[in-house]
Order: sequence, then structure tokens, then C-alpha cells
Amino acid sequence: MKKIILIVSVFFVLFISISIPDVFAHGLGGDQAPPISFGGMDVTVFTQLNPSDITVGEIDKANMGIRFFDLLTDQNLEAVTYRIEIWRGDDLLARELFYDSQGQLDVEIRPDTKCDNEQLIHCTQYFGERELISNGLMKRGTQFPVIDGPIFDKGGLYNIRVDIEGASSPKTLVAQPLRFETFVSVAQEQDFFIQTANAEEVPVIVKTYYDDVDNFQFDQLDNSVSFDMSFNWNPQYVEQVKVVHEEIRVPKTFEPYQEGTQYKGYVNGVELGTRAVLSDPYSSDDQNIIHFLVTGNELKRINEEFSLDKHNIDNAFFELIPITGNKKNSINIDFDSNVKVTIEWDDDYDLSKGIPFDLTFFDDNGNLIRDVKYGFTLYDENKSVIFTNIGDDSKNPGILASEGLDTQMISISEPGLYEIEVGIFGTGIGTNPDLKFSGLGSSGIFEIGSISPSTVPEKNLISIPNWVRNNASWWSEGSISDEDFASGIQFMIKDGIIKVPVTKNPASSSDVEIPQWVRNNASWWSEGSISDEDFAKGLEFLVENGVIKV
Repeated sequence: MKKIILIVSVFFVLFISISIPDVFAHGLGGDQAPPISFGGMDVTVFTQLNPSDITVGEIDKANMGIRFFDLLTDQNLEAVTYRIEIWRGDDLLARELFYDSQGQLDVEIRPDTKCDNEQLIHCTQYFGERELISNGLMKRGTQFPVIDGPIFDKGGLYNIRVDIEGASSPKTLVAQPLRFETFVSVAQEQDFFIQTANAEEVPVIVKTYYDDVDNFQFDQLDNSVSFDMSFNWNPQYVEQVKVVHEEIRVPKTFEPYQEGTQYKGYVNGVELGTRAVLSDPYSSDDQNIIHFLVTGNELKRINEEFSLDKHNIDNAFFELIPITGNKKNSINIDFDSNVKVTIEWDDDYDLSKGIPFDLTFFDDNGNLIRDVKYGFTLYDENKSVIFTNIGDDSKNPGILASEGLDTQMISISEPGLYEIEVGIFGTGIGTNPDLKFSGLGSSGIFEIGSISPSTVPEKNLISIPNWVRNNASWWSEGSISDEDFASGIQFMIKDGIIKVPVTKNPASSSDVEIPQWVRNNASWWSEGSISDEDFAKGLEFLVENGVIKV
């Protein structure tokens, strides 16, 4: 068994503007259609539910926001006339005209569970004031237009079809309506039981965000559970599906699924990647929650692998198998933004296959932070970049941890000392991310393989007296020269008044100028806006580059 010592450093990444939203949330709470060229612009529609995670029976109303905007400038088009259709499978549930002067339409949905008409749309009613020219229902004051009908009354995938019939003015009609297809999902909980060898019945909940599940089975030989769900494997349809999300909730008292258990997941016999099966022991006091998060790319891979006559199969067969896990190591990373990230990894690993690192994001109350977008960079002991991952879209950076959980398979070629830096870009869905949790984390080094204990650095100690803040403030304001500031800091480090980590051999030159970011750090630290650790990074830089000699 190989020993790993891990300490993680987290870099600060502040993401100001996201112009292209991902499709995520806990099932599919928001979706953006492919853009269409219109009037010299690339226009699109973004549909978003609020709340984004809707479970049947838990709400009596929900907001459906539909935004029509230019993808390149992130600006809404004005005076927009929308024709909205809502479908669930082959059932048309609603069809109506709407109007919004700002291009951000909000509609209140009121689920009706009492419809017994075969044509469900005949049960749907519409309320609100109409715009005189377009005849579309519109917002009046704080009152949104309302759709009351058999919508979101059952779990599954809903198709929100949006035709843009006019824009820029109520009188301006487009030559041909612009049609956009978006999809949102509503969760539904289904109750099942596991029959153990002792004839004990263990309650299990499957929370499905896609369609009803059936044929739930428990295999006593390997403690696996399985179930079927209707699914269209036609490649053209699979191309449109962004994610299939299923949750299995099992009591923590059921030993084969107790906290700390690892899992393998399969769909139609094809093993899923590590990021597609995630375990959440945090969100519930008495249940472990195992997520199937099967992305569109995974679905395409499954479609290519599982059988020659696959396109005649109209269901997806899910299997979840608990496996005996190795001992887990873990470390907590604290952010100034009150985020805590727990990183866990196996005590045993195979370098040739990569090492899976499990990341979990918590707020200061210990709750999972959902829809986190983050990135990371891996360095060797010489601070050379080995690998960086900030997602697939450079214009919209970030790896999505939709449930606040993620697994990254990191390839490391040989034993040695390494450093990993993690940054949070923001949270939430849509085009305006919440930057509340963006911030800095603690720092350190991790060891892969077996190296001499003498080469493993001791835990860095940072100690800076409060009165040094005055010096930092005066220097940041220009009252003290760079030379005097560096000399003073150098004296205090040598005399042990200031203790900061030095992880590199200092440069021999004393001609290195102090960068502006170090001065900014000093100003922010003197005001209490950043931590001692963040200010120490600037001092460490000065030591490493020979500006301060110790």
C-alpha cells in the first residue's frame, strides 16, 4: 500500500462575466438552445426553472423564465413576441402567445393534478393582461402571466418549444418564426423495497428526473440494484439529451450501502466513467444518496457500444454495484469565501491508470454547494505545470459539480512531490453566476509514491503580527519606498517576527521589481480584506526572487 501525504493549495480565480451558460442543475433545471443567425446576430433562447430542482408534489407553483438574447453580446432583444408550447412526450400541454418588452419573459406555472381529459391541453387555462398589438400575455406590475394546467404534475422531461414571432417592436414580425427547442426536467420519487436474505424489507427511493422507472431488482449475490427506464436510443434523439439524472436513496443503516462505500455503475451493460456515479452521504442524516449523472457524451458512448440492434431497444437498464473500497485519505481546504472543499483519494492506487480524486464543496453550514464551477492546475516540485483543467469552453470556464460533488481522474507519471491548485469560478445556472463563493483556499504539497522523509517539507507556519499592517498600508500608498519596505520585511523575517514559508531557492538577483499585485495584496491585507496566508504569498514571492534576502 502506497503512502500519500496531501496538502492542497488553492488559487484565487474571480470570474466576472459568463456569456454562455451550461446546461445543468440537479436534473435539467435550465437549457439553452443552439443559436440561430438573425439580423447579423447569433440569437438564442435560455429557459430556466425557479426553483431549478422541482419534485412532484412539493410545490404549488414555479417560475419559468425564457430569455431571448444575442449570444455574442449577451444583450437581450427588446419587444419580443413568444409563442410557447409545452410538451411531455407526445402530449401537448400548453400553447399560447406571450410578450415581454425587455426580452426576459417570466411565466408562473401552476400544476393541476386533476385533469382527466385525454387531450391534456383542454385542461390548461391562461391568465394575465394582453399586449394590445401582439395579443401576447404580458407582465403587469409585479404580476406575471399564469399557465394553470397539467404541467409539472408528473416527473419527466418537458420540451419547451419557443417560436419568436416578433422582436424589436410589437409591430415587427420576423419573416419566418425562429424556433428554439429547450428541455427541462421535473423529479419524481418512486418507492421500492430491498428484500434481504433475512427477509428484511429495506425501503429505497429512486428519484428520477427523466421518466418513470420500473422492474426494480435487488441481487443478494453482489448487493446490486437495477431498474429499467424508457429511453429512445435513436442517435438523433440522443444528440439532444444533455444529461440523464437518477438518484438512489438507501438507508445508512443498510450495511452494503453504508457511508464510505464505493460504487460501479452500468447502463445497458456499459460501465460508466467515474464522474457519472457519485455518492452523497452529506445531504441526508439517514440516507446515502447515489447519483447517476449520465451526460450526453456518455450516452453517445453507450449508444456506440452496447449492441448491434441497439436502436430497436426503447429502454435504459441501470445497474448499481457496491464494491469494497480501499482506505480513504482526505484533507479539508478552507476558502476566505467560507467554502470548504474536502478532497479524498484511495490509500492504494495504480499510477498507470490515474488516481481518482473526489472533491466535495461545502458552505460554512456544512451544506453541499450545488452547481459549482471550478478548475484546477497540477504542478511538479519545480512549479512546472503538468496539467490544467478548467472545462471544455475557454469562453465559459469551469468544470461543473452540479451536486457539489465531483471525481477527477488525474494522471501522474512518476512518484514525487506535486502541488494542485483549485479555483472556483462561481455557482448557479444561467448567464449571471453567483460569485459569492469565489475565493482563496489554503496551500500545501502532496506526495505520490515513496520518497525520503527528509524531502517532505514540514507544515508551513505563517505568523504576521498585526502591527505590520501599518507598514503594508504605508508602502501600498507610496509613503514608504520599495527598498525600505523590503528591508523592513527582510529584518522581521530574519528575526522571526514574521514567519512565512519559503518553498524555493531564492533568486540571486536583487533587481527584480515588486509587482503591482504584491502591492495590491499589501493594501487589501492592511484593510483586513484578505488573510495572512494570501499576504504571505506576496512575501514568499519577494524572497524567492531575491528582493528580500533571508
